[in-house]
Amino acid sequence: MSSSTSMLTPTQKYGAGALFAMALHQAQIHQTIQLGLPPAADDAGGAAEERLSSGSGSNSDSEDPQLWVHESSALLRPIFKFLEIDGSAWLGLEETAAYSPANNNFGAFLRLLVDENGDVLSETAEKEVALVKGIDAMSASMEKSPAEHDSKKEKQREYETACKEKFSTPESIEESNVKDNSQQETNVIATSAVEQAHKRSIFENDGKPIEETNVVNYTRKVTVLYEVLSACLANIPEENNKDATKRTNGYDARHRVALRLLATWFDIKWIKMEAIETVVACSAMAILKEEELNSEDKSPDSTWAKWKRGGIIGAAAITGGTLMAITGGLAAPAIAAGFGALAPTLGTIIPVIGASGFAAVASAAGSVVGSVAVAASFGAAGAGLTGTKVARRIGDVEEFEFKTIGENHNQGRLAVEISISGFVFEEQDFTRPWEGQHDNLERYAIQWESKNLIAVSTAIQDWLTSKIATEMMKQGAMMTVLSTLMTALAWPSALLTLTNFIDSKWTIVIDRSDKAGKLLAEVLLKGLQGQRPVTLVGFSLGARVIFRCLQILAESEANAGLVERVVLLGAPIAIKDMNWEATRKVVAGRYINAYSTDDWMLGIAFRANLLTKGLAGIQPVDVPGIENVDVTEIIEGHSSYLWGTQHILEQLELDTYYPVFNRKIVKS
Repeated sequence: MSSSTSMLTPTQKYGAGALFAMALHQAQIHQTIQLGLPPAADDAGGAAEERLSSGSGSNSDSEDPQLWVHESSALLRPIFKFLEIDGSAWLGLEETAAYSPANNNFGAFLRLLVDENGDVLSETAEKEVALVKGIDAMSASMEKSPAEHDSKKEKQREYETACKEKFSTPESIEESNVKDNSQQETNVIATSAVEQAHKRSIFENDGKPIEETNVVNYTRKVTVLYEVLSACLANIPEENNKDATKRTNGYDARHRVALRLLATWFDIKWIKMEAIETVVACSAMAILKEEELNSEDKSPDSTWAKWKRGGIIGAAAITGGTLMAITGGLAAPAIAAGFGALAPTLGTIIPVIGASGFAAVASAAGSVVGSVAVAASFGAAGAGLTGTKVARRIGDVEEFEFKTIGENHNQGRLAVEISISGFVFEEQDFTRPWEGQHDNLERYAIQWESKNLIAVSTAIQDWLTSKIATEMMKQGAMMTVLSTLMTALAWPSALLTLTNFIDSKWTIVIDRSDKAGKLLAEVLLKGLQGQRPVTLVGFSLGARVIFRCLQILAESEANAGLVERVVLLGAPIAIKDMNWEATRKVVAGRYINAYSTDDWMLGIAFRANLLTKGLAGIQPVDVPGIENVDVTEIIEGHSSYLWGTQHILEQLELDTYYPVFNRKIVKS
């Protein structure tokens, strides 16, 4: 970004780069040391954080290549280069971020963002104000209306009621209806507690007083986030760095997590950051469209041709249908998001906000090169996941198809969510549990091995409604089932009958889920999601698909920037000997294991001989950085995940940077 297009002075860009470097390093620390842990855990984690954050003796950044702020990660220096920070200052900024406690420098770097000498050029100020107005308008358009919210809620309630009628006793349905009446009050109390915990953990524990952030006004904070995001997306190659092999092309998940933390420090709502992402994506697509048209009249050696030969437009983008989508209708995402038009010019993009009657000056990536990189790398005009099916039979997996969920497709979204059901009775169960979510991600559900999944789910449900099972439940025998299994005591004969009944079917779906996980990993590695950060959410065997995908990704450090967040619910995954630590390293942000201690059905199906290794779906996973959330009060039985998952996701508030729940979720 040249000084003529940037809205920040050199000093302000230095401060912005320094704060982002700090956020990037803190985000890596939080991979294994969660914010908001109990005091005892905090004490234990403090020593580890000190080892990561402060060097001693001759330690230097160059000696610790595992750090995200290290030169070899290629995550930070391209940002510095884009912001035109003097090269002689790069190493110092890296070492400050890596080895100096964050609270020692936060205030100093933050004050650099304030206008120098209390003055600012009127032209620059006008651009900043116009930009923020445009982002605010985009943010407002992304908010769900009360009518839309109510409509989704009603559909979700209909699905929940239908499921409960099939799988729950009349008494449990009546009990749930009574508790539904107290849902709003419970959520308000929980959210209030979360906000207070956030302010304590982020500002006090990390030494960043709330009043520090008030030094910089809202307009400047948004401008900084905008320009840092543009730097993250520009993909400027670093010269003479042959070791920079750990950087994911496109929008790296680690960058998005660091931006999430920086926005939290700035006290900027995440939807504002999502609006910034959409503005940049739409602007970039506008420039790409113009350059595509202009290039037809240029020689083969034009700048456009050189960009293409240089790999800026990668195979993943072409595979993802980006160019086709942009050519087919650029204005669609812009209009849907609240733009009246997008008027691109070289170096500066001016999206005209028709409804508000003003022009928001948005420099996107700051140049045509950067803008082309944004659109070409990320598939923001429509990823290649839509309708994607397995083209060949792999490992006996006969069905593996992506289904679109929600209304955020072809809307310039720069992040993707993939949801996977794993306990289903009909095809709609692959999509209906996920349709009630309220977020701004481009969302997909995977329909996979429906024949086998329906067979095993039905077999289990048939046994549950049998006379034997009914009698055992009436006698309260199931209350001790899990403790019996965990201590390897003799199994009740009725349970032996069940395992014989479902054993062959369960063995098949376990095998297929592992192979489906490999397929999912291949999809992500090929970039069919458009080189955008991915959130993976799955319940039951769907959670196992995700875990196997993470295991495959963990085989190479180069894959660390693909996945932003993971939520596993009721996961049939052993805890011991599964290398959970390796999977944690390829999840840049929150990694959640939701479990129910009363899910005896999962325990039985998973088999007692494996329960000696622990089971994630019924107990915590004692691995640093994994959030363990007890959802026993929501999940009445394994089939409850079909309708209970939506409640759990709402309580987890995934858009927050920090762990919202380290305790039982209050049933709503």
